[in-house]
Amino acid sequence: MTSHDFTIDELISVCISRQVVDGEVLAQGINTPLVMAGFILAQCTHAPNVRFASAIGQSVTSDWAPLGVGRAEDQWLGKALIHVGFVAAAADLLPKFNPKEFFRPAQVDAAGNFNNIAFGDNYQRPRMRLPGTGGIPDVTPYSDHIYLYVPRHSRVIFVPKCDFISGMGHVPHRQAGSGVRYLITDLGQFDWANGRMRLISHHPGATIEQIKKKTGFELEIAPDVHETPPPSPEEVRLLREIIDPLGVRRLEILAGAARKDLLRQILESEDAL
Repeated sequence: MTSHDFTIDELISVCISRQVVDGEVLAQGINTPLVMAGFILAQCTHAPNVRFASAIGQSVTSDWAPLGVGRAEDQWLGKALIHVGFVAAAADLLPKFNPKEFFRPAQVDAAGNFNNIAFGDNYQRPRMRLPGTGGIPDVTPYSDHIYLYVPRHSRVIFVPKCDFISGMGHVPHRQAGSGVRYLITDLGQFDWANGRMRLISHHPGATIEQIKKKTGFELEIAPDVHETPPPSPEEVRLLREIIDPLGVRRLEILAGAARKDLLRQILESEDAL
């Protein structure tokens, strides 16, 4: 395998894996296979002592199972160390363990505020209703481990002002938490070192100018901006053969008919239709 023999979904999952520190509690949201692939990869490589917390299974586990769609609950229901309800998780576990979580926003502004509520200026009659906030407004005001990922970088997502705010970014007079720390997209990696979104690396094939044009506000550029290091052959092998042989992570990259076809293939492979 050459140094460029990888796909963008694999690079995103590998970059997510590299953000994991051994011993952390890692929270998985709903329908975030790119993130879960990265979390599992971290445990298989440099972070064997992480724990996984799931909004899907409302549980905590130290073990994992290959990614799936029709059988996605198998890991959580079959391998859980403890099961907890949503209220207990939000009130007791989240403040205690302060888990690291990657959220997928529909809009992000330069300060890292983000929106998963709706598009439009009228909450009662929006242009489009989004999946909703879940526990995002409860977590982001105090957490030090808020991370974001965007599979398709565009000016629709990176906007001067969010239509609504579900996740708190780097706002004046913030009382707790550090705000968003890191973002990975299909074009590059970003941080908020100065309280404003900043490009720290661009992926192979993506240019700084291209990333600027696809961002709807002025983007800071780190002095040491560089090309994102590619996945290793072993990281790619683990993703393709062990962690996600069905290619569930690719569902977040694809759209339209291609996504529909892959979803059907996965469900057929799982005998879930």
